Amino acid sequence: MSEPLAVNDENFAAEVLESDTPVLVDFWAAWCGPCRMVAPIVEELAQEYSGRVKVRKMDVDESQKYAAQFGIRSIPTLLIFKDGKVAGQVIGAVPKQQIQAKLEEVLAT
Repeated sequence: MSEPLAVNDENFAAEVLESDTPVLVDFWAAWCGPCRMVAPIVEELAQEYSGRVKVRKMDVDESQKYAAQFGIRSIPTLLIFKDGKVAGQVIGAVPKQQIQAKLEEVLAT
């Protein structure tokens, strides 16, 4: 079973930017209602894409360096990284199918 692991400013580069596997990063905060709505979907995707995509969560209140670097203005924001670069983005509480479509698009390239 795979579940989203937390990343922070200290381990973000190693876990995400230097990853050989595509990484879905959920930028969120504990006080954010829409973030709580997306959380179970992110957990499901972590299991469904286990071995193909790493799934990580970054609390923007605790770790702000990379949230600022990637221009996170609204949460939840899901960024998909491939080869150390942003390859896809989903903003807001959206249906699971919309996130899956973006993941499949990135995996197909």
